[in-house]
Amino acid sequence: MPALDTPVMYVRGVGPRLAETLAGKGVLLAEDLLYHLPFRYEDRQNPRSLDELKPGEMASVIAEVRGSGLLATKRAPIFEMTVGQGNLAMKCVWFNGGYLQGRFHAGQTVALFGKVEPSRTTRDMKMIQPQFELLPGEGEDEETRLLEVGRITPVYESLGGTRLASRWQRKVLFHLLEGIRGNVPECLPQSMLERLGLPDRETALNQAHFPPEGTTQVALMEARTPALRRLIFEELFFLELGLELKRRKSHKQVGISFATNDPVREAIREVLPFHPTVAQKRALGEIVADMREAHPMRRLLQGDVGSGKTIVALQAMLVAIENGYQAAMMAPTEILATQHYLAARKLLSRSSKSYKVVLLTGSLDLDRKRQVRGQILRGEAQLVIGTHALIEEKVEFAKLGLVVVDEQHRFGVLQRFRLMKKPGEAEPDVLVMTATPIPRTLALTLYGDLDGSVLDELPPGRTPIVTRRVPGERAEEVWEFVRKQVAQKRQAYIVYPIIEGAKDDQPELDFARGEADAAVTTAIAAPAKKARKSTAKPKKGELFPKQAAAKPDLRSATEMYDQLRTGALKDLRVGLLHGRLDADEKEVVMRRFQRGEIDVLVSTTVIEVGVDVPNSTVMIVDHAERFGLAQLHQLRGRVGRGAAKSYCILMTGEKVSPEAEERLAAMVRTQNGFELAELDLAMRGPGEFFGTRQAGLPGFRVANLIRDRDLLELAKLEAGRFAQAPDDSMSESERKRVWDHLRQSWNRRYGLMEAG
Repeated sequence: MPALDTPVMYVRGVGPRLAETLAGKGVLLAEDLLYHLPFRYEDRQNPRSLDELKPGEMASVIAEVRGSGLLATKRAPIFEMTVGQGNLAMKCVWFNGGYLQGRFHAGQTVALFGKVEPSRTTRDMKMIQPQFELLPGEGEDEETRLLEVGRITPVYESLGGTRLASRWQRKVLFHLLEGIRGNVPECLPQSMLERLGLPDRETALNQAHFPPEGTTQVALMEARTPALRRLIFEELFFLELGLELKRRKSHKQVGISFATNDPVREAIREVLPFHPTVAQKRALGEIVADMREAHPMRRLLQGDVGSGKTIVALQAMLVAIENGYQAAMMAPTEILATQHYLAARKLLSRSSKSYKVVLLTGSLDLDRKRQVRGQILRGEAQLVIGTHALIEEKVEFAKLGLVVVDEQHRFGVLQRFRLMKKPGEAEPDVLVMTATPIPRTLALTLYGDLDGSVLDELPPGRTPIVTRRVPGERAEEVWEFVRKQVAQKRQAYIVYPIIEGAKDDQPELDFARGEADAAVTTAIAAPAKKARKSTAKPKKGELFPKQAAAKPDLRSATEMYDQLRTGALKDLRVGLLHGRLDADEKEVVMRRFQRGEIDVLVSTTVIEVGVDVPNSTVMIVDHAERFGLAQLHQLRGRVGRGAAKSYCILMTGEKVSPEAEERLAAMVRTQNGFELAELDLAMRGPGEFFGTRQAGLPGFRVANLIRDRDLLELAKLEAGRFAQAPDDSMSESERKRVWDHLRQSWNRRYGLMEAG
């Protein structure tokens, strides 16, 4: 009889060869296979009749294949199939469908799932790119018919080509569930299940794969059946319990108890360039309260673009320095590290004391690196600012008290822990800063081991940024606007998605390339009308009139730099900045721009984070449809840093996907970074929220952070309650079972028990 920890190769229907394929998908044990749940369900109890279908709805249909064929077109072959029920018929269409030729034969029964659309030529309905599954006929493999016809049928994502598709998974899981009947250990306390109205684990697994008759399609697709809620809660509960354990373990570690007496407060007051906002005072109060404790601080400081995180961090570092400790700040890029270094020196120069601030980056020559490392080792350097060079083996601190990690998501959790644990005795305090507003659901998972502080207001003097969307064909109007701004002694950025014409090996490559390719595919079915040349003029008080249409071709930074400095902006001082320049060249360009020696900086997204030039008032993002919401918001935050009115102009290319339309509309509608972050998370999903898959973000088997926010909050509450104190309603054996499950199953997947 199999158990949950049975290696998958011994599960009936698998074997050694298929087990190798499954291992590549992370399926190693019988339990892993059981938690590979259906991604949708088809109601094959009462199949939809073709005459019931309505345009625009998603529907499941079981019908007979009447005929099929491949149509040659100029772009790509189109596969068409006609299915029928009695006298009714429906056409199905697949673009690039050559792979389907010979797959269907008249008389076969097929289950289809897709969006119903009206036919242009007949009164019949049609489906474009429907998902399909051929069903067994009468008398043909009765076990398969039992699992696929006349019931709510689970549909699975393939675990490895057609061999491990839905039909195979249904059979294997059916037999596996039968084999472990009565042998599924419970991992949650019975009183918790009763209080929350959740079924036991075995029932939940059975009903998640094979829902009982009468289960509604809505509840299944929204994952709100009792069985699915139970499995989602279970996954989130153990994640939050692991994070809670990490928090508690860090609180038991020996830290530094910093004093915050009058001399410390006076040292902070001396360097403040302006009266702090209420949010800054609140955040600093939370940070300082942590720093007073005898255990290490682990805090996340979130703030929208320009909210003054660096000032708050500098005040915290002064607390450490005034207590006789060193402070370190780690930034993701040399440009940002250098900017922090210069800003810190400028602010600290306001003090009556003399603070030693040093910069350590990878591009420093060997002699300079040796000199700086020596100053750090001897304790002469009180404030150390740098890049990943700070966590090299040769760097040793004399007395490190506080670590500030800027834009932490660019480093990964392992580097963060390496830096924390470098000292031999007391753990230093750690403050993580991010300018990417993080939705609460992500913060509870990715940063769940950190306490949080939020800066939700802008410092005085910051003015709202006027944001407009403009089609690329009207670039001349934009360049004229830039010339007028420069004539008023202002500066401008112009940002492009790629460095040069060829797209290969470019770190700044456009965010939404796949969306643009999809837009081209969609054009096969519904070709876009050619845009007319704009003749509209701006209305009074309007920066640019609303208008669609765009210019083809993907414009690049180097190409447009050459064009603009010899053409539309030839009378202005134009500079170029991108990721292929070496560190010295980048620094020279940025220094010249900061000093006002460059009027217009043509760049890629290397200026996305942290560049601070208060005199710049115009941010132009060309091919804005190619950028993510977080990128666009960060880029917009490069302007509006002075008292002058600032503008963000989003220029678009010819084809703009529906997703990009939604992003651009949101940018024009709001400047609230947290609102934009919520939308960004909803549109892209957690895994891609930061532009690339985030190191350290759990790969959920069942839960979905967007859909299951309520269960995440509930899981956090229950995990805190469980860890806090024994509950009389739970036996000691139940509590032990919970902790054992966390150690065994979840340590295997996330390493949560080791990371603390």
